[in-house]
Amino acid sequence: MSDVDYIAGTTFHGRRGSIKNRFAYGVDYVLLNLETARGPWLFSRNRGNLTSLHDVDHGGAPKAGRGVAWVRQVLAEAGLPEASEILLLAQPRVLGHVFNPVSFWLCSDSTGLRVVIAEVSNTFGQRHCYLCHRDDVAALTRDDTVSAQKIFYVSPFQPVEGSYRFRFDITPEKIGIWIDYSAGNGGLIATLTGQRVPLSNRTILLACLRRPFGSRRVLALTYWQALKLRWKGAQFRNPPAPPHDEISR
Repeated sequence: MSDVDYIAGTTFHGRRGSIKNRFAYGVDYVLLNLETARGPWLFSRNRGNLTSLHDVDHGGAPKAGRGVAWVRQVLAEAGLPEASEILLLAQPRVLGHVFNPVSFWLCSDSTGLRVVIAEVSNTFGQRHCYLCHRDDVAALTRDDTVSAQKIFYVSPFQPVEGSYRFRFDITPEKIGIWIDYSAGNGGLIATLTGQRVPLSNRTILLACLRRPFGSRRVLALTYWQALKLRWKGAQFRNPPAPPHDEISR
């Protein structure tokens, strides 16, 4: 029996400002506890399969992640409560390839979801994480908004300035995440929503038929949207050096 959840999600991006652009795509995510998860035979942890999730892909530098151990260290160093459950929401590898524009570590205790770590990666092989929680570290509800200063280069067509406003609605039935990025008169809204169901060999095969190539498709769509923005006249910005610290809030 699988205790990994599958989310056939929808992601939406809407760009504000003088050059507008918007799109919505289907994406496939898994939600699991890395310390206890057992998936169907077409899904593996830390070894090759049709779909898989590897600790080195998450929790620290790209290709050098430490998984849950890294999350616990981050919480301790930030003086935040220890989590009794840590779940990872991420796109899995498909035939060994993975690209996650953003993954989320969901840290909960008996009162509910207390801390979220948004793990943001760009197409230049860089990563930065944003530590999201209420000022009083009470449980996050769907009505709570958490702010963070943007300090990481994500898109060549957005400045490395401004702020994020995160909102999370995580229930046993569904996930909902909203990110509102504001910079001057521009910015964008990005969302990820979808229903949670148990991951099975059937859901894996259907996902691979519906959206073949997994994150290779996500990467191709990312470049396609970049090309559209160039056609529309958006300013291209070269990537600066990434932030010295791997996590901020």
